[in-house]
Amino acid sequence: MLVISLVAVGSLALTISYKTLIGPTLLALGLLSMVPLRLGGRTIKSCSADIVFGTIDTSFLGIAALIGANFAGVLGAIVGGAAGDAITDGFAGLWEGRVAQYLRKHGIREARTPLSASMGKMTGCFLGIGIVLTLAWTILGITIPS
Repeated sequence: MLVISLVAVGSLALTISYKTLIGPTLLALGLLSMVPLRLGGRTIKSCSADIVFGTIDTSFLGIAALIGANFAGVLGAIVGGAAGDAITDGFAGLWEGRVAQYLRKHGIREARTPLSASMGKMTGCFLGIGIVLTLAWTILGITIPS
């Protein structure tokens, strides 16, 4: 997890000046975050509850931060992100629980370990915000005030 975190900080530091590259970079980090899961002997499917949680949680947090930034700049982004995170934790937890129940019902081993829970959520978070920012900045061309 530390290596993925360092790669994330480094790659985002390099792309921060190129807004349209940030979303795709986050998507790539989401895919890279799956590597430790596979190396740890976990299937992606067995971690899907954590991946779903992270994706829902951080995609809606990103939307709330973008909305906040449009209303009040950096402070709005912070407040929007923080409030969005609190709200989406609840909704994402509902989906995480549903996915976990579905996996158990269908005989898919999803017993959580520190590796699967942390890397599954990290994967989902990178994918969620990567999708939102790619759509917002690269495809839809949404701008935020400087």
